[in-house]
Amino acid sequence: MSKTKLEYIWLDGHQPTQELRSKTKIVDDFDGNLDSCPIWSFDGSSTEQAEGGASDCLLKPVAIYPDPERAKGFLVMCEVLDSDGKPHPSNARATIDDDDNDFWFGFEQEYFLMDTETDLPLGFPRGGFPGPQGKYYCSVGGRYTWGRDFVEEHMDLCIEAGLNIEGINQEVAPGQWEFQCFAKGAKKAGDEIWVARYLLNRLTEKYGYYIELHPKPIKGDWNGSGMHANFSNTTLRTCGSQETYEKICEAFRPEAENHIDVYGAFNEERLTGLHETASIKDFSYGVSDRGASIRIPIITVENGWKGWLEDRRPASNGDPYKIAARIIKTVKAVDN
Repeated sequence: MSKTKLEYIWLDGHQPTQELRSKTKIVDDFDGNLDSCPIWSFDGSSTEQAEGGASDCLLKPVAIYPDPERAKGFLVMCEVLDSDGKPHPSNARATIDDDDNDFWFGFEQEYFLMDTETDLPLGFPRGGFPGPQGKYYCSVGGRYTWGRDFVEEHMDLCIEAGLNIEGINQEVAPGQWEFQCFAKGAKKAGDEIWVARYLLNRLTEKYGYYIELHPKPIKGDWNGSGMHANFSNTTLRTCGSQETYEKICEAFRPEAENHIDVYGAFNEERLTGLHETASIKDFSYGVSDRGASIRIPIITVENGWKGWLEDRRPASNGDPYKIAARIIKTVKAVDN
């Protein structure tokens, strides 16, 4: 009889930003299949998802990946259900209307690597500031680059886990990095970002770092952190029509506030109209415009208006499930 470690991962009920939780289940003679992962329970009163008098919440496995740091281990992403088996109010994954996986998403996850001793981003000296922005983006060398060993290890862990990570790069501010994940299907895209975040946070435990997903952790003339959402469906991938693209972009205008509501807490500190952002008070779109709310990639235009759109407003702490659900709702309103 063999023993396998299943790490059940879920989102808690913390507000305004949900956090990851996880615990380990040991099972016998596991075959590696998602269908063989049993529904489990947890104490929802300790995660702000239930009252103490009726505290049981259920974990429904929805995705499984090899655990790259454990022998005979798997990472099991879960949805949270009430004790009656219905989706819990904190379960945004269950609200995604993409059962046919027509929507493809590529999320660009930015984050700051923070030193637990100083509570400052790597590269920020205690009691002062590094040189101004301009030399850190995609930089090489110890003068402008911090945390590469950590970032490289995280990338390797994601690849070993089978996540479709598409790249990494240092970002505009010191200690700020980004990774990109792509998936065909909105739910899968959200699963992969959350599991990648889980691996990111778990890795900090051995480095003495922590991950900061606040969209503007360093005040002043420093870039904030976003999670740009690149998205397409069959219409965007095949229409070949500038008019259709502009019609879809215009559909986002009257829904701007509804989108901002689920694009991450404290996003108003980042979306100022500066540092490659559009103002949170405005809505705009444009070809190759990184200062717009929605950027139409130049590749899409050069490919005869067949491709994707990039919503640049989501914050680094946004829930990819909520973001995808809202984008899909707006785009489908046009298609219908």
